[in-house]
Amino acid sequence: MTRYVFKMPDLGEGTVEAEIVAWHVKVGDHVAEDQVMAEVMTEKAAVEVPAPVTGRVVSLTGGPGDMVRVGSELIVFETESDESLAPTPAPAAPIEVQPAVAVVAAQPVAQAPTPVPVVAELPAQTAPGPATAVRPGRVMASPASRRRARQAGIDLAEVQGSGPHGRITRQDLDAALSGAVPAAPSAPAAKRPSVTLATRTGTEEIKVIGVRRVIANRMTEAKRNIPHFAYVEEVDVTELESLRQHLNAKAPQGATSLTYLPFLIAALARVIEQYPQCNAWFDTERNMVIRHRALHAGVATQTPDGLKVPVVRHAEARTLWDLADEIRRVSEAARSGKATREELSGSTITVTSLGKLGGIVSTPIINAPEMGIIGVNKAIERPVVLNGAITVRRIMNLSSSFDHRFVDGYDAAAMIQALKDLLEHPATIFIPG
Repeated sequence: MTRYVFKMPDLGEGTVEAEIVAWHVKVGDHVAEDQVMAEVMTEKAAVEVPAPVTGRVVSLTGGPGDMVRVGSELIVFETESDESLAPTPAPAAPIEVQPAVAVVAAQPVAQAPTPVPVVAELPAQTAPGPATAVRPGRVMASPASRRRARQAGIDLAEVQGSGPHGRITRQDLDAALSGAVPAAPSAPAAKRPSVTLATRTGTEEIKVIGVRRVIANRMTEAKRNIPHFAYVEEVDVTELESLRQHLNAKAPQGATSLTYLPFLIAALARVIEQYPQCNAWFDTERNMVIRHRALHAGVATQTPDGLKVPVVRHAEARTLWDLADEIRRVSEAARSGKATREELSGSTITVTSLGKLGGIVSTPIINAPEMGIIGVNKAIERPVVLNGAITVRRIMNLSSSFDHRFVDGYDAAAMIQALKDLLEHPATIFIPG
């Protein structure tokens, strides 16, 4: 039996360390060569690490969330091959990485307290007593009789009067008080059910690892390093909604349904040429602004692992339906964990939409090194004044953020205004200018 030491490999692109996302083996397990042992993550991608030999796992280095430097001991095997006596040689060239979505190890969840059953105390059923006729209409009685009845707790409507026209006399009230003519008891007030509520205790600790750690770090850096300038504009999308519904109704069965995003990106491809400073990156190492002629639109997408930004490349050269198909393709790839590194990098400006949860206004965080991001809020119908008359229109807000170091407020507002004009007159999106 020999020991084989496997070290953290060089994952390329200048990586000096990698984070352990999940172990798929444990000490004592027998593994086969090429069996996936672990998933690790760099700042660029998640990588599956296969076993280099067949053998039994003797020791593991670190747990989910721990950082291991390239060249450090990662896992030790016990093998039967004499060829494994030598330690793992350093690879001559970086390992070719196939990006994969990091699988976050399940964290222990604090046990919830046993719920206390809710017990409702219902009023007891009573046998019905003899019905007492209640005289309809106004009760006729003297003020003195009314006062005596009120003090005694007797409802005069339940006392039979012997006077003219059913008037309640003093003798009638005396008889009711003595019990000769018992007054029907008032209906008991409904008893409020007694409910016992359970208290909740305990906490749940979730280690920030993998994709969530990368997202947290990038959002922190973007917010700390970029002075955000926010601009919100109201857009009347009544005509756009009409066109969208018309095109969807005419589309062949199975075609991608049009949302607002393809229209927005198509319009953005038209206006971005006039505002190249909004379609740019800032290279911090070279202190250089890089303006792009092509529009590579990032589409912020919620996935089980967190927010990812797949890219629709060369949006300026795509038709409306082509944009819709590509948005759906890259978004589904991101959600399913099949997006490649190329599909998740290289955007020049990002579009983010909260869909039906879009609210009124949002303040999106710029996806560095980009210069701007445009957020789509919920479209709702509401009354507006149009041509001097109140009418119902479909209104949607665009919430945008720009890097105020390189994009002036005037330019940002002018670009969103130009975008608004195209969206409010959607036919102009497709007319060459």
